Amino acid sequence: MTKDNIRVIARNKKARHDYHIEETYEAGIILKGTEIKSIREGKVNLKDSFALVEDGEVFLYNMHISPYSHGNRENHDPERKRKLLLNKSEIRKLIGRAAMKGYTLVPLSIYIKRNLAKIELALARGKKVWDKREDIAKRTAEREIERAFKDRQFS
Repeated sequence: MTKDNIRVIARNKKARHDYHIEETYEAGIILKGTEIKSIREGKVNLKDSFALVEDGEVFLYNMHISPYSHGNRENHDPERKRKLLLNKSEIRKLIGRAAMKGYTLVPLSIYIKRNLAKIELALARGKKVWDKREDIAKRTAEREIERAFKDRQFS
């Protein structure tokens, strides 16, 4: 736990690889009782999830929250759509930007902040294959530079 009582539960590692992140937003999420218990246990997957703006509201699709281990017949549907809580001004901004060609809303992480589940939502533009290759080449070059500096210090 950090000083703000934020505990990251899950990250969408693929999102930063597949998209250029333009803006990020913090959104609350409406959950059922067994869903928040499963999230606190860390049983959540953001891999193929995305968000859409429908009728002035933002919904999250394909976020998999496993059924609660101690739940009963009241357990939730693991991949139901979930409403995200944002300010009206943020939603208006997202309506205009997300409608532009090539932009999508992608969750980057889910975390617990002051006992509430929050989603870090990003307005993102898809990367092309050559963009991904450039990123990999940059990371490799940085790694080699770091290795060279490290070897130089210990020699």
